[in-house]
Amino acid sequence: MPENVSMRNGSAVAGSAVLGGSSRAAWTVTALSSVLIFTTAVDILGNFLVIVSVIRNKKLRNTGNAFVVSLAFADLVVAVYPYPLVLFAIFHNGWFLGDIHCKVSGFLMGLSVIGSIFNITAIAINRYCYICHSLTYDKLFSCRNTMIFVFLIWALTVLAIVPNFFVGSLQYDARVYSCTFTQTVSSSYTMAVVVVHFLVPITVVSFCYLRIWILVIQVRRRIKTDVRPGLKHSDFRNFLTMFLVFVLFAFCWAPLNFIGLAVATNPKKIGPKIPEWLFILSYFMAYFNSCLNAIIYGMLNQNFRREYKRILMALWTPRHLFQETSKGGTEAMKTKPSPALHNND
Repeated sequence: MPENVSMRNGSAVAGSAVLGGSSRAAWTVTALSSVLIFTTAVDILGNFLVIVSVIRNKKLRNTGNAFVVSLAFADLVVAVYPYPLVLFAIFHNGWFLGDIHCKVSGFLMGLSVIGSIFNITAIAINRYCYICHSLTYDKLFSCRNTMIFVFLIWALTVLAIVPNFFVGSLQYDARVYSCTFTQTVSSSYTMAVVVVHFLVPITVVSFCYLRIWILVIQVRRRIKTDVRPGLKHSDFRNFLTMFLVFVLFAFCWAPLNFIGLAVATNPKKIGPKIPEWLFILSYFMAYFNSCLNAIIYGMLNQNFRREYKRILMALWTPRHLFQETSKGGTEAMKTKPSPALHNND
């Protein structure tokens, strides 16, 4: 790692060393802490609502929503441990929690982001199979197979994080008050991370959604006559919801990944030229993404919106919180359910 970059960023943690950062204007600290407090609160509440909604509601409890719950768990991971530690570092202007907390925090942050992109990729493939290859969907995404897919997602996610411990890339960065992936440790490793953990999944998801969009346009223009009957409004709305989840994820995480790609090409030359405000903005955009998915579900999906309200009301009577919802417009469908976020009509 270039020594000047490491020292400037305060990104080398040794033992239980105390790492401080340069003092910042009060408004900057207030802004960063406010964004993170809001993100953490909405992340915890929103993703809790998503998971409980699927547990309670028969109409939402289908194989496709297994990936939605898995994605909610990935978003929840950062809110319960790493974000509070980042807030502690912001308020104390440095890392005072030692190397173990730093490594665990960095590991969980990596687990969250890679788990998120892998789950978003799985959701896109799920949509693609359901809409474009419906005859094979039930066999491919049976309950048993779906659970295997979810297990594989998290196994691959953990496997993807492990090399960081050998490369030594999980370090404290004083610019963002976080123990996180350090882009300047190894150029080749940073490039591999961006390509394998961001560009390749984004390409796969883009392909899946492009094929779905083509099919939707063909159906609407009545060009294709052999398409499966009844590309229902609810199916299209489900696809649109998860497409928006993908777009927002790509928008929030692209700046940080492209900065990493640029720095990896020439760390000594490009690293110092990255404006600190741009680096901080890209990080907190990425952090903010973890609270958005639950909001999108609530805005675009009636079942989730109704279930959110029921859960919030049930919090006053906790014994009803995990009771199954089967009436009042949310009973199980007699027809084949959509793979996820079913029935937005």
